[in-house]
Amino acid sequence: MALIKELLDYKPSIGVDTFLAETAVIIGNVTMGKECSIWYNAVLRGDVNEIKLGDRVNIQDNAMVHCTYQKYPTHIGNNVSVGHNAIVHGCTIHDNVLIGMGAIVMDDCVVESYALIAAGAVVTKGTHIKSGELWAGVPAKKIKDVSPTLRTGEIERIAENYVKYSSWYKTERDESV
Repeated sequence: MALIKELLDYKPSIGVDTFLAETAVIIGNVTMGKECSIWYNAVLRGDVNEIKLGDRVNIQDNAMVHCTYQKYPTHIGNNVSVGHNAIVHGCTIHDNVLIGMGAIVMDDCVVESYALIAAGAVVTKGTHIKSGELWAGVPAKKIKDVSPTLRTGEIERIAENYVKYSSWYKTERDESV
């Protein structure tokens, strides 16, 4: 069963039909929408500020979601995929975004809808990524606009697939909500 920990009078709110892997960690001021999936060794640590996830968000294996004390909460919209080993910290991610494996999105960043952050990219503090842009590199820079193929073939496909994958893990005996 996932570690769900109340802290400082904040109890995580887990959305209906959400999959929590046995080694996922959800602490404090965390609110999730429906049909989310929090995968193995992923950590959502709402100890110093709030973390809000929309519907159908997947936080993949070893990813970390955190925030900054009294400054930057973390808000993630609907249909967002946060790749394996990614770090999302004190920022705002709008709907239909893909954050690639090992990417880092730092404090006070805004990532608008249908943007794609490439694997391994480091989005530095205060960066604003416009809708439909693909960013990559260290530090991350705009590479190009997201093509219709990337939009449907990657951003939408991965979010949809993770709803499907999580259904494979749900049984009458698990602790999923």
